[in-house]
Amino acid sequence: MSNSVNTNVGALVALSSLRTTNSDLDKVSKRIQTGYRVADAADDAAVFAVAQGIRGNIKAFASVQSSLAAGEGLGQVSAAALTGISNLVGDLKAKFANLADGSLTSQQRITYQNDAYQLVGQITNFINQATYNGKNLLNSAATISFVSDVSGASLTLQTGTNMATAVTAVSDAIGNFSAASDYSTAMADLTTFENLVNSISAQVAAQSRSLQLQNKFVNDLVDATKTGLGALVDADVASESAALQSLQVRQQLGTQALSIANQRPNSLLSLFG
Repeated sequence: MSNSVNTNVGALVALSSLRTTNSDLDKVSKRIQTGYRVADAADDAAVFAVAQGIRGNIKAFASVQSSLAAGEGLGQVSAAALTGISNLVGDLKAKFANLADGSLTSQQRITYQNDAYQLVGQITNFINQATYNGKNLLNSAATISFVSDVSGASLTLQTGTNMATAVTAVSDAIGNFSAASDYSTAMADLTTFENLVNSISAQVAAQSRSLQLQNKFVNDLVDATKTGLGALVDADVASESAALQSLQVRQQLGTQALSIANQRPNSLLSLFG
């Protein structure tokens, strides 16, 4: 190595090494601060592009999860209302048995009829109050769809019947129940409504089960996707921490080496002493 006051080769080598160390230190510090091995395109453009696509899928899955959860909620509310209605149908059977008693006075018959009307009113309340997120499955014959996957497929909840209309037949049966001989006709109307309740309950239960199973599958799929994304871009913080300490030592040594190299030209002054 030549002795020159114009070009300090040793200092240049030390400076280059220090720059490399500082660059590596910046990269490791970024990984520790962000928690990502690939935080942006500057770290690895190809991997970052793949990761962004996966993140987009996860966002789409989140919308699916929200839709399926809404379906589950409506199904559960509807099922609860149907259970309550079924119980009230049992109470109506008891009232109809009371009305079948031929020894009733006119006032007693009116009392039982009023009791039966109250039960029908409560059934109507259950139907109209079975609302979730602004949707009611029981007081309309509408089909309500919920997104079930990112391809746009859907699952539905539907009854095909407006129960608020169907219950009016039971109310009419009560009004027409003026004598013990009307029992068979009234019970036939009530049985028709009861069969409808049981049929809709089974239908809603099956549809709700499909929504629940699909939601569980989507949740598992999202968890697996997030795990795969983590393996792709997450930093090994423990490993990066060890690398950080090593680079900090290298940085200190590089700084000292540069300092020594910068002092080298001063030694040339002794030649002129």
